[in-house]
Amino acid sequence: MVGEPALAADALFDLLMPASQLLIGILVLAAVVVSVHRLVMRGPSRMGGAMLIAGGAVVCLAVVSYLVQSF
Repeated sequence: MVGEPALAADALFDLLMPASQLLIGILVLAAVVVSVHRLVMRGPSRMGGAMLIAGGAVVCLAVVSYLVQSF
């Protein structure tokens, strides 16, 4: 009736998980800033379609992350 011993690798992974999420968030933010800058430099003729694509991508990402967290 003895439980499994805690592994040091599990503890290390639990400590590093928030740092990896922060790093991913920073990289995503940098990619968004670069893509918005490039979009603005292209001019208003492509802004409408690009904003629809970006909005759709944000909504899809939010739905997928919600579904992953609910399981």
